Amino acid sequence: MNANNRLPTLFIPHGGGPCFFVDPPPGQPRIWDGLGAYLRGIDASLGGRPKAVLAISGHWEAPRPTLNVAEKPHLLYDYYGFPESTYSLKYPVAGAAQYAPRVRALLEVAGFETDIEAKRGLDHGVFVPFMLIYPRADVPILQLSLQHGLDAGAHLRIGMALEPLREQGILIVGSGMSYHNLAAMFSGRGNEASAAFDEWLGAAVADPATREQQLQAWRQAPGGRESHPREEHLMPLMVAAGAAGADRGVRTFGEAIDGKRISGFQFG
Repeated sequence: MNANNRLPTLFIPHGGGPCFFVDPPPGQPRIWDGLGAYLRGIDASLGGRPKAVLAISGHWEAPRPTLNVAEKPHLLYDYYGFPESTYSLKYPVAGAAQYAPRVRALLEVAGFETDIEAKRGLDHGVFVPFMLIYPRADVPILQLSLQHGLDAGAHLRIGMALEPLREQGILIVGSGMSYHNLAAMFSGRGNEASAAFDEWLGAAVADPATREQQLQAWRQAPGGRESHPREEHLMPLMVAAGAAGADRGVRTFGEAIDGKRISGFQFG
């Protein structure tokens, strides 16, 4: 947290399903350990605790930006083919419904109609990384959906509308993946496209003067569409970048996972 208590915004890779809680077969590399260490270090890196987290995950889309206002959100084990133990993970975090009116007001002033949802649980794009970031589940979480259509410009504008929350103790976290082509992830294919897009993305988020224009054109970037056949895991980055204001984007995590470049970014 900086000197005037303005929180940064974050884009974090959340890995593959409950990957941090699965031991690889004997003799196989522990490919997610580096990302796990990065997530565990976020709390200390901020220099202070937020009042709450506003989380945007690549695993929730709705017709309008929608807030999960459950008091004690349950967990959605929305992954398949993992060990039985990963379907009983617990993360008893409190919701943060008290901040929903402020979030809705900011979005509605910016021209977005909004909804609330009280029955949906937290998907693995939220609870899995936050089990590492705040393992005691002691920072409330308010989840905001993506908007159907997955338009980069719309999600950048959502982020822009939410920027004032940074002055009010709310940590805005986009949770997705900078590379998300599941068909190619562990195939040995697509490594060059991944590297090209990762390099482009690092440059695109850095400069606040050109960031919006650059990010809206992500499909034309080297390796862009190959890295994201569908864009839902990139849209949380757009929200985090939109809320960055005049802050530069800095790569805070960067690692090749089975040959694919995966990055996390911080703004401010």
